[in-house]
Amino acid sequence: MSDPGTPPMTRARAAAGALFFDEHGHVLLVQPNYKDHRDIPGGYIEPGETPFQACVREVHEELGIQPPIGELLVVDWAPHPQEGDKVLFVFDGGTLSPTHRRQITLGAELDGYAFHAPEELPALLIERLANRVAAALTARRQGRTIYLEHGNELPN
Repeated sequence: MSDPGTPPMTRARAAAGALFFDEHGHVLLVQPNYKDHRDIPGGYIEPGETPFQACVREVHEELGIQPPIGELLVVDWAPHPQEGDKVLFVFDGGTLSPTHRRQITLGAELDGYAFHAPEELPALLIERLANRVAAALTARRQGRTIYLEHGNELPN
């Protein structure tokens, strides 16, 4: 039982995913069969799991591969109107080797995947994800992590 004088705390849902690239710098997007839009590989963090562990697990479940996962690129505080508070982590999956690309086997939740040029991404992703991916591309170029709120960097 909580103290009536204690303010409520968030119970944010958390998810983690990775950006993968081909040798031309194109970004891998997946087509989940339970959504009407494309996404990056990833999913919700399970109890007791770290964001990094969830990213590795989700990539393996969705794509059937276990490539090395690199640095954290973006953290986005992104509450969803119907789902409540969320915090989303995007890691650098790096350039997938030809061997890893040949080994991709789609999990049950996916209907397909393809690599897309960065300039195509805004038309293929919902706005909040497009903003997050654009920030992750910037973070990767600049060698830093970017913090977002609702898909946007905070003003300086």
